Amino acid sequence: MKVLILGSGGREHALAWAVKRSRRVTEVVCAPGNGGIAQVARCVPVDLKDLDAMVRLAEAEQPALTIVGPELPLSLGIVDALQACNMRVFGPSREAARLESSKGFAKQFMKRNKIPTASYAVCTSMAEFEREVATFHAPIVVKADGLAAGKGVLICESRNTALEAARGLFSGALLGSAEQQVVIEEFLEGDEVSFLCLSDGKNVAPLAPAQDHKRIGEGDTGPNTGGMGVYSTDTILEHGMTEWILHHIAEPTVRGMAEEGTPFVGVLYCGLMMTARGPEVLEYNARFGDPETQAILLRMESDLVDALDACIDGRLGQSTLRWSPGASVCVVASSSGYPGSYKTGFPISGLGTAAQIPGVQVFHSGTSRVGSQIVTSGGRVLGVTAAGDSLRQALDRAYQAMGEIQFEGIYFRRDIGHRALAKKS
Repeated sequence: MKVLILGSGGREHALAWAVKRSRRVTEVVCAPGNGGIAQVARCVPVDLKDLDAMVRLAEAEQPALTIVGPELPLSLGIVDALQACNMRVFGPSREAARLESSKGFAKQFMKRNKIPTASYAVCTSMAEFEREVATFHAPIVVKADGLAAGKGVLICESRNTALEAARGLFSGALLGSAEQQVVIEEFLEGDEVSFLCLSDGKNVAPLAPAQDHKRIGEGDTGPNTGGMGVYSTDTILEHGMTEWILHHIAEPTVRGMAEEGTPFVGVLYCGLMMTARGPEVLEYNARFGDPETQAILLRMESDLVDALDACIDGRLGQSTLRWSPGASVCVVASSSGYPGSYKTGFPISGLGTAAQIPGVQVFHSGTSRVGSQIVTSGGRVLGVTAAGDSLRQALDRAYQAMGEIQFEGIYFRRDIGHRALAKKS
């Protein structure tokens, strides 16, 4: 069977790698793909902001299965459009994807369905924001309502800085387009956990848990990014916590969406804060995370295509996902200046040597092929991913591989997994 993957980042490279391993798959096509994905899939151009162009591509390729990687095509309604053409596609409908595309909708949904989350207010004007922010204690979290490519969450140390953030969001000065709604949230403290599940609209199957590192600087300092690294172990969650999260967060979310007439079929990403009063939802995503997917899929022993098919067909309850023991990590190599401005086009060396290290896969996030040379083309460039019997072994392998890779301005955090290692010492 032919599988089409929409997207161009490290998540899509990991998906293409996992799909290619399926005994059922004869060809993988990725649109638009990147320099690394081209080594495991046929890459074809498409504008992920153009719904009609994506539909035309799918009609031309006639895949047996389409997998949607990024959030933007989901928010445009690509799943609805392909289903209208009688095509099999994995991902939530446009309405169901509002769990990610509208922070205000997600918070109000959680309140309706009694899903634990931070106290909040959804504001539609600066005057309303000024009234509501007076009821919050600093630090205060201010969020853009819509998709913001990881740049729409601001942690403000005072009410004045929260007011400045809101003005920037409402005016469009911060993100380039004006927000119609801005969310204020209580600041939560604790360890973050990425809890991803597959859903067929009724049933939920958890993926291996992971912990992301969003800040650019070591020791979790500096501005937020799309993710600078992640690790996955079975010990991230204490005994019994997976079942608690399933019963109190993931299953009520899927059940609530179905009851509201927008069944959620796809990947439900629950970004959690493990607070002193228990797990609380920071945010939902309606697709595979990045870089969580890279680390999680390295541990997956089940056939990914079989699992996605089970979601589409409504038979996930009959499936059992299998995972390798031990640990996996993904360390992101970024361009100098990211998440701010950065330069691209620098040649990358050492990729072949890095990939020969046991347990290592190098997934490309922002690369292009120019002739025979792979060059940088994005802020996050590579996800050096490794599996091992322990977190320490997986980290040692990933950093050994990273030491083989060079490009001008390369930057990566050297402390991925530091919280987990500190707990063991």
